[in-house]
Amino acid sequence: MATDYFHIDDLLTEEHKLVRQSVRDFVNQEIKPVIDNAAHDHTDIPDLMPKLGAIGALGPYIPEQYGGAGLDQIAYGLIMQELEAGDSAVRSAASVQSSLVMYPIYTFGSEEQRMKYLPKLASGEMIGCFGLTEPNHGSNPAGMETKVVDKGDHYILNGAKMWITNSPVADIAVVWARDEEGKIRGLIVERGMKGFSTPETHHKWSLRASKTGELVFEDVIIPKENVLPNVSSLRGPLSCLNSARYGISWGVIGAAIDCYEVALQYSLERKQFGKPIASFQLQQKKLAEFITEITKAQLLVWRLGTLKNDDKATPAQISMAKRNNVKMAIDIARESRQILGGMGIVGDYPMMRHAANLESVITYEGTHDIHLLITGNDITGINAFE
Repeated sequence: MATDYFHIDDLLTEEHKLVRQSVRDFVNQEIKPVIDNAAHDHTDIPDLMPKLGAIGALGPYIPEQYGGAGLDQIAYGLIMQELEAGDSAVRSAASVQSSLVMYPIYTFGSEEQRMKYLPKLASGEMIGCFGLTEPNHGSNPAGMETKVVDKGDHYILNGAKMWITNSPVADIAVVWARDEEGKIRGLIVERGMKGFSTPETHHKWSLRASKTGELVFEDVIIPKENVLPNVSSLRGPLSCLNSARYGISWGVIGAAIDCYEVALQYSLERKQFGKPIASFQLQQKKLAEFITEITKAQLLVWRLGTLKNDDKATPAQISMAKRNNVKMAIDIARESRQILGGMGIVGDYPMMRHAANLESVITYEGTHDIHLLITGNDITGINAFE
């Protein structure tokens, strides 16, 4: 494969390759033929979640007894890579469902919560979303203002979250709120609970093929059985973000590869001054840099995946991979657009769509700058956030 320059496939199992191929086939058949219109028209892809569930792309590392596929972390990464080659919105939908909804219910939930929610989330019958970011608190989740109050036989939830992928279509939301003691609690809020609403965010230039919205809570009654029992600190939401950031670090490689492959093919076919533009030095420079950066990113996530399989990956390592690989992908999307000239801005080619999507990806799950400071804190021991 042209984009496996260092034969990284030799490091994968046959199962990894089969999983990757099945998701790649799905994306080629179900996503790529419709994604340009969906992004252009600002509409989501019909029945996306059940389709993702049918190919095992939702919570793939969740044990089979709860509806998952029981796959390892490298398989999860490869799934994210292939989905994002289709579109970041598709990967985002799967990433939120897997890492931000199924992961916390599996990790911090009761057995009853696992059995109630996980099989339906894995199949895509139920759609979930994740409520952490607030209107006044993005990069600083410790400033959380959403409050939950114990009323004896139930809780009362008040507050608001924003920039929530899937919120307008979600059946449940895993929401993080501060209790009277100042502890961070995880709650499963269900569609239909009185006082719970999910206004949609309109007029986005990015991730236009997925729904984004708010979560608003006005004296919402939360049954005691809907509280995640095994976490009461920021460790809960931050561990979810680690899983999601890991998936992103793989996913964006798919977007970069899609841009690279299209640019390479175009440069070989497009002729100017009597020869293919691929013969010109500046175009070769771009293409050579693309494949180099893709290869470095592939090696980074493969090693990170092996560490994660052994439960040895640190949050700082995941942070570095997320920041590096998203920057790599957005740079390739922008530069590859130039290879196509004016043709690069039309929907027949994916560069502008990927570039616009990646403007969101470089911001969410920790901004580029925040991840730089996480690395800086890790290597110097000095916290630059305060």
